[in-house]
Amino acid sequence: MDKEICQELGTKIERRLFDALAAEAPLVPAIAGSLLASGGKRVRPLLVGLCCRLCGAGITPETLDAAAAVELIHTASLLHDDVVDGASLRRGVPSANVKWGNSAAVLVGDFLFARAFTMLNRTKHPDIPRIFAEAVESMAEGEVMQLGVDGVSSPSIERYLQIVYRKTAVLMAAACRCGAILGGGGRERESALESFGRELGMAFQFVDDILDYRADPACSGKNGGGDLRDGKLTLPLLYALDAASDVERQDMLGIVTRPEKSAGAFRQVLEFVESRGGFERAREEARSRIACACRNLEQFEDNEAREALEDLAHSLGERDF
Repeated sequence: MDKEICQELGTKIERRLFDALAAEAPLVPAIAGSLLASGGKRVRPLLVGLCCRLCGAGITPETLDAAAAVELIHTASLLHDDVVDGASLRRGVPSANVKWGNSAAVLVGDFLFARAFTMLNRTKHPDIPRIFAEAVESMAEGEVMQLGVDGVSSPSIERYLQIVYRKTAVLMAAACRCGAILGGGGRERESALESFGRELGMAFQFVDDILDYRADPACSGKNGGGDLRDGKLTLPLLYALDAASDVERQDMLGIVTRPEKSAGAFRQVLEFVESRGGFERAREEARSRIACACRNLEQFEDNEAREALEDLAHSLGERDF
């Protein structure tokens, strides 16, 4: 990745992001600031800035407001997700719901959503708040859809892909489209960059699905096997089930839907997914989506912003494999 452009942009976004946490309620900067300071790739705000630069514009206060706002939306969704999932760890530290309680985590998440839209309205582009309002609506619907499939005996891959689009890809697509609007890219370029963000978001989640099984929690900052413990059937397991016999499928679903799962059960599922090619199929699907995302950049001039976006896409698609 072009480090210089990303470092310059990242520094400006970081400053604007922490300025946005100013509030009279001390819990807002305490909770949100703790989560933001614990890390995170800042992928979504970088997408706003890089897409704006790709379309030929400089980084203005409007761009920084929009970039910070999209990260606030993402952070709010993480706070709410951890409450819904009963998570105990986020980015290697105790999650906000564990440290401050569910009520505080939910309410600070609500504040961040509201603050994000206050900042988006400052851009004076009427389409931008609408695009993100639709994205947040879609994200919430994706979470509800997820509740509907958890524990289902025969979920479909198609249904899962719909959930991934809503929960993850839609916000990255909105970030890229927003950057194109701020950069004055025009409808055709807006559409191309929105598609770039959508495919990148899908690939990002597929890699997360794999890492949930295989990554070291000390490196990933997450509880390994969390999806399996929660009874979530993600892409590697769905692919493995698709390749299994009826008996194997029923045995695996019986393990996944148990309220409590032992370390032995986790190893059994892990070996099943590996033996049926679930990880490899999910990895290939992620790489295919990254390639599709990058094809949307071919119409743009070959410059440092395009190079940074391509490098970002490939680094996210191959992380920790």
